[in-house]
Amino acid sequence: MINVTNLTKTFNNHKALDNLNLNVKQGSIYGLVGVNGAGKTTIIKHIAGIYRQDSGTVTINNQPIYDNASLKAKIGYVPDELYFFPGYNLRMLKSFYHDMYKTWDYNRYTSLIQQLNLNETRRLGHFSKGMQKQAAIAMALSITPEVLLLDEPIDGLDPMVRKQIFKQIINGVAEWGMTVLISSHNLREMDDICDTIGLVKNGQMAIEKDLDDLKADLTNTQGHDHLPLTLEEIFINQYTETEGHND
Repeated sequence: MINVTNLTKTFNNHKALDNLNLNVKQGSIYGLVGVNGAGKTTIIKHIAGIYRQDSGTVTINNQPIYDNASLKAKIGYVPDELYFFPGYNLRMLKSFYHDMYKTWDYNRYTSLIQQLNLNETRRLGHFSKGMQKQAAIAMALSITPEVLLLDEPIDGLDPMVRKQIFKQIINGVAEWGMTVLISSHNLREMDDICDTIGLVKNGQMAIEKDLDDLKADLTNTQGHDHLPLTLEEIFINQYTETEGHND
């Protein structure tokens, strides 16, 4: 589904990604983890077709994503730093998305807005950061994407809203085979939702494995026979180097 091969990207003489490989199976929920500055956001922006790689390939269904409008139309993307048109409210944004995406689902949009208790007529600029994040996720899910890319999607959300968001993501995977790549520092919730984990260190993929297999392997190797390791314990054990402050 999503295949990244030998991806390299340099910014101002800093190698953000260094021959990185990543593979996401169709219909899976892939968790991308790593400390700040590891390269997670840079990876996601390449898969979203925003960045062009210096070298390597980035494909979805064997098609290059960069400069591929028809493929981008199948991607829902929620960045960590949100931007909305000045003065827009959800009703205006709904009209924009409806015109942009042939797969727009009005019923799903209405259901999500009601569940999240979002005001359609209030300017998005007056929403709290958490409400803006909810609005962005609702819009991304409403286009019925084949691929959903989420960069720190639950930042600023309360526990009940996070639970609702993850329920909707799982429903999307079950209902229409959506493939999800999610980056988050909330490892406990990643532990609950993800099938596969990619752990990024210094712009390279240090570990990429089915989460259950990863837990079993490391638990046995490290002698934790009584209980399997949590994702948080795996992260602490495997990620011991201090890196930068920004992805």
